[in-house]
Amino acid sequence: MYAVVKTGGKQYRVAVGDKLKVESLKAEVGDNVTLDHVLMINDGENVQVGTPTLDSAVEAKVLSNGRGKKLRIVKFRRRQNSRTRTGHRQNFTELEIISIGGKASAKPKKAAAKKADAPKADAPKAEAVKKEAPKAEAKKAATTEGDDLSKISGVGPVIVGKLNALGITTFQQIADFTADDIERIDGELNFKGRIDRDEWVKQAKEFLAS
Repeated sequence: MYAVVKTGGKQYRVAVGDKLKVESLKAEVGDNVTLDHVLMINDGENVQVGTPTLDSAVEAKVLSNGRGKKLRIVKFRRRQNSRTRTGHRQNFTELEIISIGGKASAKPKKAAAKKADAPKADAPKAEAVKKEAPKAEAKKAATTEGDDLSKISGVGPVIVGKLNALGITTFQQIADFTADDIERIDGELNFKGRIDRDEWVKQAKEFLAS
């Protein structure tokens, strides 16, 4: 009988009595640990495959905590007079598998408990949001009202949005642009002469006349 478990981001094939080194666990020597990320169990006759894990666990005993052999890392850049050398020793926990197939411990559903214990004092907030909804809808309606400024040559959806943010939504407003208005909008939106170059004022007046 063997199982496939996952711990420390790695998968291991284990059987009772196996000894293996896994990524460091927060456990002392002699402690029993439960590996509850069981991906598969094969008892010789039946094969259980999790989706992604099974409702089972693998019990193991901590034999030791230590550090692996030192790994040398050398970075070298050719013809750059650059060379760095570092080392690394990975922490590990040595386990001995005691049993396979135990019941996995139930994990508390924090989200559900939080929702159930939520104070009723939040109700006024919901009412406040509900009262603010008509204002938001009115603001949205005011924004969408007006002329289709994208009909003006050189005005795309992005520029329409920027103009609406400045309160410019109609052809009449553009037709009434003064030299000071054009200079101000050029400066705020970084148009750099586009209004005069594309003759927005002239186009707006033509749309009003049609």
